[in-house]
Amino acid sequence: MIHIYTGNGKGKTTAAIGLAVRAAGSGMNVFFGQFVKGMAYNEVSVFTEQMPLIDHELFGRKCFINRDPEHEDYEAAKAGLKKANNIIHSGKYSLIVLDELNIALYYKLIALQDVLKLIDELPGHIELVITGRYAPQELIDKADLVTEMKEVKHYYKQDIKARKGIEF
Repeated sequence: MIHIYTGNGKGKTTAAIGLAVRAAGSGMNVFFGQFVKGMAYNEVSVFTEQMPLIDHELFGRKCFINRDPEHEDYEAAKAGLKKANNIIHSGKYSLIVLDELNIALYYKLIALQDVLKLIDELPGHIELVITGRYAPQELIDKADLVTEMKEVKHYYKQDIKARKGIEF
């Protein structure tokens, strides 16, 4: 099954983390790869220190991508997609999360055709979760479940900054 969590609202990565924790809690091996993220968010420490069934890897720089991605952004995203391909064919994992993959596609760090090929080769026993804003229609068409997070109201607009333990 293919899940896509997209939209402009908060909660895409959080939903994927919740699913990863649920899967690990039931004894499933999980791979959680984060594209366009190189900073150590707090979920990383929980994964690496307290959840041995969740393998985690970052594929990005330690800053956000602006309008003009750098060479390192392309290299990290390509490495992430290559790793995802290897993970999918390893037979080890039941749940694979490719967090912010849609953002990597949006910035054209990787080719949509390569992601579609990866999906076409997905073994039937694997749940694949793809997160990030701007999910391309071609991915939506391939998905079994698509959830769009819609921002209705957000405290950022009240000048409240990101808070440790809540947003990161």
